[in-house]
Amino acid sequence: MSNLAEISKFFETEYPLNKEGLEELLSFFKTKTFPKGSQLLKTAQEEKQLRFLNTGVIREYYATSEKETNINFYTSPQFITDLSSFMNNSETNKYQESLTEIEVLCIDKSVFRKLLHKYECGKSFIDLSFQKLLKHKELLEYNRVTKTADELYKELLIYKPNWLEKIPQYHIASYLNITPETLSRIRKRIS
Repeated sequence: MSNLAEISKFFETEYPLNKEGLEELLSFFKTKTFPKGSQLLKTAQEEKQLRFLNTGVIREYYATSEKETNINFYTSPQFITDLSSFMNNSETNKYQESLTEIEVLCIDKSVFRKLLHKYECGKSFIDLSFQKLLKHKELLEYNRVTKTADELYKELLIYKPNWLEKIPQYHIASYLNITPETLSRIRKRIS
C-alpha cells in the first residue's frame, strides 16, 4: 500500500471520508508509470479516469497550430484530472504531458461514480474539488490580466519555488506568456 500513502494522506487532510468509503475507494486505484514525454491527456478527448499524480512533474497546456501555452504544472501529489470533462462527459480542451517519469494512480469513471452513489461523502469531494478548481482558475485569470510578468515571476518565487527548480525555464516562460529571453532578463533583475 506504499504507493497509496500519498493519496491516503491527501484524502485525510483535504477531503475527510469515512474509513470504509476511503478503503473501498483506494482499493480500486491502479498504479501506472509513464516515461518522460508521455501524453496523458489530449484535446477533444473525454476524461475516462480520475487520475492522481503520485510522483513526478506534469505540464498542462493549450495548443494551437502556432503555439503551446502552459496553464499549470503539477509537481506534488494531487489530482490531475480535467474535472469538467470527467464530470460532464465532455471533451477537454487541454493537453497534459509528463516532464519527468511519473507514477499516477487511476480509477475508472464508472467505478468512481458507483462509489459516489454508495457513499454520500463522495459528492462533497467533487463539490469541493470544483470549488477549488474555479477559485484557482479565477485567480490565475485575474493575475494574468492585471499583473506584469515581473510580478507573476515574483509570485512564483514565493508560492511555487518548486516549479522554478523542477520545470525547464522555457516552460515557465510559456506559463508567464513571455519569451525565454524576457524571462532571463526578469531573473537577472530580480536576483
